[in-house]
Amino acid sequence: MVTTTRKVILATVCLLSFLVAPFSKGATVQAPDFSLRAIDGDTVTSQSLRGEVVVLAFGASWLPLSRNQMEGVKKLADQYAGKGVVVYWVSADSENTKSKNYVSDDQLRELARRYKITILRDPDGAVSKTLGVDQLPSVVIIDKQGNNAATIGGMDPTANLATQLSARLDKIL
Repeated sequence: MVTTTRKVILATVCLLSFLVAPFSKGATVQAPDFSLRAIDGDTVTSQSLRGEVVVLAFGASWLPLSRNQMEGVKKLADQYAGKGVVVYWVSADSENTKSKNYVSDDQLRELARRYKITILRDPDGAVSKTLGVDQLPSVVIIDKQGNNAATIGGMDPTANLATQLSARLDKIL
């Protein structure tokens, strides 16, 4: 009986260590390939961003918190300009005119001009889901090798985004 119990415990410990290993400190997880359309019509892909540290700030124009996030995206982009970091605000707003969360490209262009940021679209949430985003606003950081360095939700919307992320970005750079 004791031997069977020890075998079960040992098997459980081995299985848990196998499952936890990819998430342990220092482990890297390749970010899934993605493609997002910029509101200017260009396409931004995970492959085209290799060699850069990428910050994708997911939000929706109808969320009051997203306005603070957009200001933070601009500050972060300015702070890391020329340092190999690209920063995008990714709109989760619908492209379906029948949706209550519909936002046109023209409306997003106005936001981009107002906040001086680059906006990408993820209207069906497919990219955000594959990157592990489960709430808005959220931020995903991808390192130069294309690894998912962080997926952060529940950030303080009143705090400076650049301040909240600079230590992580500096460590990656």
